Amino acid sequence: MNRRKLIALPGAIALGSAATRGPAPATSPARALMKLGATGSAYDEAELKRLLRYGVKDIVASPRIPSDRLYATAEELKQMRELPDKLGVSIGVLTPPFLASSHIDREKHPAIMLGSSPERDRDIEAMQTLIRNCAAAGIPSIKYNMSILGVLRNLRGVQGRGDSQYAGWRLKDAKADPPLTRAGRVTEQIFWERITYFLERVIPVAEEYKIRMACHPQDPGVGPEGYQGVNRVLGTVDGLKKLLSIKESPYHGLNFCQGTVSENLKNPATEILDAIRYFGSRKKIFNVHFRNIRGRRDDFLEVWPDEGDVDMFAAMKVYKEVGYSYIIHPDHVPGSPADPRAGVPGEAFHFGYIRGLIQAVDRA
Repeated sequence: MNRRKLIALPGAIALGSAATRGPAPATSPARALMKLGATGSAYDEAELKRLLRYGVKDIVASPRIPSDRLYATAEELKQMRELPDKLGVSIGVLTPPFLASSHIDREKHPAIMLGSSPERDRDIEAMQTLIRNCAAAGIPSIKYNMSILGVLRNLRGVQGRGDSQYAGWRLKDAKADPPLTRAGRVTEQIFWERITYFLERVIPVAEEYKIRMACHPQDPGVGPEGYQGVNRVLGTVDGLKKLLSIKESPYHGLNFCQGTVSENLKNPATEILDAIRYFGSRKKIFNVHFRNIRGRRDDFLEVWPDEGDVDMFAAMKVYKEVGYSYIIHPDHVPGSPADPRAGVPGEAFHFGYIRGLIQAVDRA
């Protein structure tokens, strides 16, 4: 072996070894890039000024759409931006009037999740139009759900600290009433077929127009036998990984509800950090619902962010580590019967808590 080959060999061996280990861990940026946000009305000046008081300059908002149309026109979306733009507030995520987290038996536009054609093709076309119009209006992301059962809770009014009241879920005490929804029996295979049908028609349009599509996990997951006849395939981390493997695209990702993902883990205190790191390092997190729980899969309560099982400071450090740069905001805020406006005082606490954590990791 000549000297040139001998010198080159160690580098080649090192390169090959690195390739087998997979991608290197993300390098933590010098500054925290995430933005404190909120779900808010783009049309209410008092509401926007209230959010600005708490340092919120980025919102998730819903458009006003006349009649029963499922998409806002580009002009309607531009008008939606006028007041926030004037006040210095950005609309980072749009919530459409369908594919919400509501139960299928109460959903006005269920065709996509029922798999009923030609109605679902009409609704998918509406989503494609909304994507194009968001691009024309400068709104970069759309949040949606692929849910049939909505948000499952059978614990309500549980006494928390002070006069707080918590909500939660205990699977062993759950009673499916009715036993089946109008969707009937939805097996794992059927659910994936419906999700795939949607993604194959929507993600290419999102990629063409550079609009990030943020899918919310199913809240919470249930057992493999299902609940009300439905197998919730997006109620596990593995299910979310599979979702993202369908029509792979930089514009196909998650509304990463940290509370929901925590609810779907056996040991959220440790496993949630790995989940944030996995999806965040792959740039698949487009919006974050930042909330804490006490408990674990199949038995949990939604609590104040500083008293749950998840170390929220450690979680925020991982969002910084992976370079997450979009909105992070409160979700399912605990309340009290004494609150003059439901949710508002608790939301203010969350804003301060999140801002404090962002500032803390920014200086770490």
